[in-house]
Amino acid sequence: MFKYSADKKPVFIILLFTLTDIAAYLYLESIWLLVLYWLIMMIPKGLISAWNHHHQHSHVFKNNALNRILEFFYALHTGVTTNLWVLHHNLGHHRNFLDQTKDESRWKRDNGSTMGMLEYTLKVALTAYPRGYQVGKKYPKLQKQFIVYGLITFALLTALTVYNPVNAFFIFILPMICSLLYTAWATYGHHTGLSTEDQFSGSHNITDKWFNILTGNLGFHTAHHFKQGVHWSKLPELHESIKHKIPDACIRKSVFDLFAKLKKENKIKSSAA
Repeated sequence: MFKYSADKKPVFIILLFTLTDIAAYLYLESIWLLVLYWLIMMIPKGLISAWNHHHQHSHVFKNNALNRILEFFYALHTGVTTNLWVLHHNLGHHRNFLDQTKDESRWKRDNGSTMGMLEYTLKVALTAYPRGYQVGKKYPKLQKQFIVYGLITFALLTALTVYNPVNAFFIFILPMICSLLYTAWATYGHHTGLSTEDQFSGSHNITDKWFNILTGNLGFHTAHHFKQGVHWSKLPELHESIKHKIPDACIRKSVFDLFAKLKKENKIKSSAA
């Protein structure tokens, strides 16, 4: 059923979130509980975006029908439907990330200056679907799937909204919008400021253990761009084989590194006292 056994645990966890969403949709009646549920789920659903990204690089299941069903649930969590990242990201951004005149996730303005984080986030999120569609003109089969399954997702979301509009808004629609914005925001640091023609100098990397557990090794970003078809579970090994080519300036700290540093400093102060 699974192409890689490493996908079993994250998919199981994500489907548990889906079941939780369905239960909340059916049984929550208080507007305050709905708002609280939306706020609590913002971070987990943002993290699910990384796993949706991995799936659209390397499908989880051997069976296409199962992949389409999974993509529907991914869409309800992340706002990204079938083949959007295949077109926009795999066939667009990955081929053009070193050319800011073409990059589908470009961080430079037309005049060559660097966008701020908010500007980048809004532009990448708002243009995701149009740019994905444009790339799809070169790949009609993938574009057709993108359109058909996108319409199916929209139709099912519409049915959920008609049945219970308030719950659908807080449990599905608003999280989809927020997750797409979060995804764009999270990618700002992947390449911004790295003007180069060298693929090993064109991505920032985060090697922190917990960051990579939560994102499926997305911190090994140079390795991911070097061989985008490599399954997420194999990225640490690939990173090790090419890390001598990656400049030190392309290695960044994560929030977990900062917490560890603060904890260590506090421990030293406590010992000194």
